[in-house]
Amino acid sequence: MSTVKERYLANIVTEDVQEKMIFMGGPRQVGKTTLAWMVANKFTCPVYLNWDARQHRTRILEEQWSPDTDFLVLDEVHKYRHWKSHVKGIWDTREEGLKLIVTGSSKLNMYRRSSDSLMGRYYYVRLHPFSMAEINGYFPDTEDNRAEEEPLQLVFRSPLHNMESLLTFGGFPEPFLKGSKRTLKRWQNQRFERIFREDIRDTENIRFLSQVELLGQLLPERVASPISIKSLSEDIEAGPKTVKNWLDLLERNYFIFRVPPYHKRLERALKKESKYYLWDWSEVGKENARFENLLAGHLLKYCHLRQDAFGDDIGLHYVRDKSKREVDFLITWNSEPWLLAEAATNQRHSLTNLSYFARKLNVSQAYLVTLEDRRDYIDKRTGIRVIPANTFLTAFV
Repeated sequence: MSTVKERYLANIVTEDVQEKMIFMGGPRQVGKTTLAWMVANKFTCPVYLNWDARQHRTRILEEQWSPDTDFLVLDEVHKYRHWKSHVKGIWDTREEGLKLIVTGSSKLNMYRRSSDSLMGRYYYVRLHPFSMAEINGYFPDTEDNRAEEEPLQLVFRSPLHNMESLLTFGGFPEPFLKGSKRTLKRWQNQRFERIFREDIRDTENIRFLSQVELLGQLLPERVASPISIKSLSEDIEAGPKTVKNWLDLLERNYFIFRVPPYHKRLERALKKESKYYLWDWSEVGKENARFENLLAGHLLKYCHLRQDAFGDDIGLHYVRDKSKREVDFLITWNSEPWLLAEAATNQRHSLTNLSYFARKLNVSQAYLVTLEDRRDYIDKRTGIRVIPANTFLTAFV
């Protein structure tokens, strides 16, 4: 799969950087620097500066780059305490024509507030790992000609590559492109250490880092189930409020992402327990949970693209009621239920809950997405489409 080079956000970032700064967030080692350089190399005199490199810090602080610079990439600059005001100064006093991308592996959008001094000066985009659509060469169109309130119509394409490697090695570029389990294990260990012992240490005031690491080690076992804060607090010997704060911390640093329950106008719905998934689903041991995590990552990638690039009101949830009926994923569009999807390793999975919530929420698009790559059909009794993940995921991004 070494032919995969172009990233799905390249054209969107190339267009948007003509108007404003680009703030690019995403997990460590997902390819933010590579994408920034893909865009920067289209210009005459690009400059890349990384806050983690000591020799680059002085250049950033003193703005030491050639006046001919027409494209500037500032990487990990959010680790500087006064980074916002400094970036604002660079932008407001820049030479005419200078384009600017700011990248970071901690959530740059956590600083977006009504009082944000950078408000109106940047577009925020989130870069995700490789997905089925991306490895098959299906990229999002920068044009959107549909009516404003209409959701997009899904278009399923023929997969040129299957998802076996994606499920095994995850979607992060290095292990996926190498396709080696030895490389994967070493990469996972290095990434874990850098997230917990560099990124979190550099940007957060954490006294009990070993307990946060323990939390990170426990989470792959809890994927695909609503998280019990009480259970986690007992396992790592920390208060529930502290555990909740640490989960938020791991979310800010792109180790996990949260899928909340859907509860609008759904009686007897549970409103408290969210599900958490890993950005690197290859760390999840059980195949069924890893497959659900992969599906969650793909759907979140689609939602983030629609939010960041097109401003759509779209969100990812799961559905569960007090009778313990549950469907893995619900996508809302303009706050209304739009699509239901259930992950299943084979086609013998029950359609009962999907059928129930499709009727309850008035959702016409309901899918049983199977890891088993066999038949693609519509169940005549329920109207639910049973579809292989290879095909289903080509409709997203």
